[in-house]
Amino acid sequence: MNKDEMMPGRDAAAPLGPADAAKTCALILDEVSKAVVGKRPFLERLLAAAIAGGHVLVEDNPGLAKTLAARSFARSFSSSFKRIQFTPDLLPADITGAFVLDRSTGGLKLVEGPIFANFVLADEINRAPPKTQSALLEAMEERQATLEGQTLALPAPFMVIATQNPIEYEGTFPLPEAQLDRFLLKLSIGYPDREEELELVARRAARATEDPEIRPVCDGSDLLALREAAGRVHIDRDVMAYAVDLARATRESRRAAVGASPRASLALLKLSRARALMEGRSFVLPDDVKWCAFEALVHRVVLKPEVWANETRVGEVVEDALASVPVPKVEAR
Repeated sequence: MNKDEMMPGRDAAAPLGPADAAKTCALILDEVSKAVVGKRPFLERLLAAAIAGGHVLVEDNPGLAKTLAARSFARSFSSSFKRIQFTPDLLPADITGAFVLDRSTGGLKLVEGPIFANFVLADEINRAPPKTQSALLEAMEERQATLEGQTLALPAPFMVIATQNPIEYEGTFPLPEAQLDRFLLKLSIGYPDREEELELVARRAARATEDPEIRPVCDGSDLLALREAAGRVHIDRDVMAYAVDLARATRESRRAAVGASPRASLALLKLSRARALMEGRSFVLPDDVKWCAFEALVHRVVLKPEVWANETRVGEVVEDALASVPVPKVEAR
């Protein structure tokens, strides 16, 4: 399928407007929903993170389509996808690749690791030791990898979707706060309800293969165009102040040892612009900030030991911030 067939009726040279962006996003979500049944809110936030140029940590129980969602997104964008299974014996070179001897020339040649893909699934990231986890840090932040002193650019667009299992902690290495802060969102899929699970089973029974067929509806350049369009979305200073105040409220909470950093304020800015674009608007509303605030802040808060011992949830600090910070009144443009 060529690009004209994927995205008919749009001049590729012209800047992407809000209306066309909303249509593109709807096409992507509709296509991925063929594989991931009944989880539209999760898919919307995953897409918002992709448009915002960030990475996502998905923490949930096994068997809830975390890998399927990542692979389906890559297919809908007609982009490369690599999966890395993190294990205790995984080495940094297993992620980044290495230079090896080329017997035919006598020189060194680069064997690229799985990090050199548009969409990278870091499956069960907390099962690898910190040294291996840190191999992702440069890639996630700088969009590059350094091998033998040589810096290599990663493909554009580039996105890491990491997963971890919340019910098994034996033999795992919890991600440090500095690494958690590099994820734009922390998401959870959740179990489907009965009708959604029945629909999932019925779809599998109706097709001959294990994997659902996902049609490419755009390509990597369209995702880059969506990112450029999101950067042009207007955000009022009052809405910016609202995002900043939410992040600061987690820092000022008496129950938090560490609150959300200024990176969280920037995350709310990027995600709210992406949400506005997905809705076909050229401006951000306070509701766009609220829509992504919990998932953008919850993994950046660390509770005080005595509070944690009382079984207080981290999410309660974020919920309190959302309840206490006044929502600005901004008129639609």
